[in-house]
Amino acid sequence: MTSLTASLRLLTSTLAMSLATLPAWTEQSAPVLTLELNAAQPSEKGCRLTFLVNNSLGADVTKAAFEIALFNEAGVVDRLTVLDFKDLPSGKTKVTRFDLAGTDCTKVSRVLINSATECVGSGVEPAACMRKLKTDTKTGIAFGV
Repeated sequence: MTSLTASLRLLTSTLAMSLATLPAWTEQSAPVLTLELNAAQPSEKGCRLTFLVNNSLGADVTKAAFEIALFNEAGVVDRLTVLDFKDLPSGKTKVTRFDLAGTDCTKVSRVLINSATECVGSGVEPAACMRKLKTDTKTGIAFGV
């Protein structure tokens, strides 16, 4: 009887540990489109935003564009614009830069992704670019949805 009890406890313990690691594995393999605001630097035109994009949706995105809102240092929306990321091949990381004419990087406090104006690709549902979007920033500017 003691041997059976010990075996059941070991089995229960092993099962509990296995289930505890399941959510982490599920999150890592979930399809996601990662958009990182990597840099914001003054340029001849105004402010150059550099993005690092990784498409892990499992399908090529042939056209992706996002409407963003730029907030000034007072937290007021200063500008709405659309950034066209063009094609985002599946499993590839891409660096894209946008020069925003007349924008002073030091006065941008936040970049908000308002919507995906385009999200097209074979096997990609139009809402995937927003629903499966994960954002990050390497700058002092708040960035996200």
